[in-house]
Amino acid sequence: MAPVSLPYAHCESKLRALAGQAEGFGRLATGGLHGALYCVTTLADDGPGSLREACSKKEPLWIVFEISGEIKLKSFLPVSSYKTIDGRGQWIRITGMGLRLAQCEHVIICNLEFQEGRGHDVDAIQIKPNSKHIWIDRCSLKDYSDGLVDVTRGSTDVTISRCKFGYHDKTILIGANAAHCDDRNIRVTIHHCLFDGSRQRLPRVRFAKVHLYNNYTRYWAIYAVGASVDSEIYSQCNIYEAGRDCNVAFKYIPEKAGDKNAPTAGVIVSEGDLFLGGTQSGLKPGNCSFRPSQYYQTCTVEPATMELKKALEWFAGWQRVPRPGDW
Repeated sequence: MAPVSLPYAHCESKLRALAGQAEGFGRLATGGLHGALYCVTTLADDGPGSLREACSKKEPLWIVFEISGEIKLKSFLPVSSYKTIDGRGQWIRITGMGLRLAQCEHVIICNLEFQEGRGHDVDAIQIKPNSKHIWIDRCSLKDYSDGLVDVTRGSTDVTISRCKFGYHDKTILIGANAAHCDDRNIRVTIHHCLFDGSRQRLPRVRFAKVHLYNNYTRYWAIYAVGASVDSEIYSQCNIYEAGRDCNVAFKYIPEKAGDKNAPTAGVIVSEGDLFLGGTQSGLKPGNCSFRPSQYYQTCTVEPATMELKKALEWFAGWQRVPRPGDW
């Protein structure tokens, strides 16, 4: 069988070729396509030439880095609308705190590392409230006090792709809690990601519609995919490989929605998934009306094979790739 290649290779020819190229629900994200180039020249938390200064600007910006190293945040870093944070060509690790995408739109985050964020409610990337058209691509995330990515409080149209999540507890939360019924509008696509040894929430979903495809999820401790109150999850051509702690991939978690009288769990459709090493799906019958093809026609779904597994082991997460020219 021919080697599997990950999507978006065509986006490496020009710097801004990423814009509008996400597959799935985040496909409209343009980031800073129509803005100036901003070069981060310092690893300082704030001040001239810093990432924080760039993200605070009101105008569209395509943000790149002229320096490699660790940016230790002293507080959450708010990201305003129409920004691309593009780590290609350098090694940048965000630590201490994380990024906060609040009431913003059209943000692309590409080729960064996030590690060791500490404090109450500290996530690597928080997408809340009411943000939309977000794309997180080719990032490595692990070891935060709370979550790695949260998509909650009415935020929607998000794609997470080619990322590596590892050695963490509560990895991805989609939908804040059972009282936030407005989270029924949330739509998220997660594809070509590696979930490596995280305990749970790969992801956990409340209310939302979530399309998972061509991910490799292994060695979870509690569950892999959690379907909670009224969620609809379409799991397509993913690879699930259990470790020694838990051999069931899907978990149904009943909760009572704020506008209902009785607890309900979500529903999961499994199509073409590959379960390795004695993994049990845990799939239960249920009526799921959600089909991704109702919302978008183009996505590079490939069969779940050992070749896909190897490709994700090698190429998910931050990569040492050059920064394309901006012309």
